[in-house]
This record gives sequence, structure tokens and C-alpha cells, in this order.
Amino acid sequence: MSSQPAIFRIAAACDHAGIDLQKHLIGWLRARGHQVEDLGTHDHASCHYPDYAAAVAGAVAAGSADLGLLVCGTGQGMAMAANRLPSVRAGVVSDTFSAAAIREHNDARVICLGQRVIGSGLAEACLEAFLTARFQGGRHAQRVGMFSEVQNG
Repeated sequence: MSSQPAIFRIAAACDHAGIDLQKHLIGWLRARGHQVEDLGTHDHASCHYPDYAAAVAGAVAAGSADLGLLVCGTGQGMAMAANRLPSVRAGVVSDTFSAAAIREHNDARVICLGQRVIGSGLAEACLEAFLTARFQGGRHAQRVGMFSEVQNG
């Protein structure tokens, strides 16, 4: 029996250093049937990545998007900004193992990629691994639950 791949509502955004990869990945996602909301940026003019990370993280936290995609030069700044929202877990990946693991073990809902770090083919493979992985729960759920304890001190 063959199962249909899940179709997600994805909020996507980037800064000026990630625009080319983000545009490519939005097309790649839409070609696979996912609903993608492009939250910008839409040109190469210098901009502030925290604004775009907040837009995607806010959409995921509010439930208007199932998952988020953020792209900047390294992915690091986007992840740091997105993780400021307590209910959002974002991770930077540059390999397929980590892309699957952040979903399976950390219940991440936002993937962050660096245009200056990986090419479009590897980015597609990472995104595919992220989209097809599922949170495993169990001991991982207990650990993820501890995040709020760390945040609250």
C-alpha cells in the first residue's frame, strides 16, 4: 500500500543573502503541491533578517502555517531570531541527517538554510528530509517539554 506524501502550508521568508535559494525552493515546494506563503524579501536590497524570521515564526506559532522555511547567508541569524518565540523550534541544517533529526527528535517546525553554505540540490534534499520526517515523541517529547523550563529559568 502506497501512502500519499503530506501536503503542508509553509510560510517562507529570506533576507537579501538568501533570496535566490528561497525563490528556488518556493518553486520546488509548489511543484510538489505544498501551499507556500512567500513573506519576502522580494529583492536583493539589504534588509533585516529578524523581521522576516519573526514573520515566519509568527505564522507557525499562530497556526496559519504548518511549517516554516527561512533562508539567509548561513541560516544562523534566522534560527536565532525565530527561536525567540517560545512555541517555535527552528534549526539550521546543511545535511539530510540533521534535517530529519530536528523534526524527529526536536519537533522543529522551522528549517533554516544558508545560501552561502549549501547549493540548491542539497537544499532540496534537506527540505525533503525535513518534510517527510515525523516527531517520534517518547523520550524526545519529555526533552522538548523541558525547553520551556530552560526558558522560564
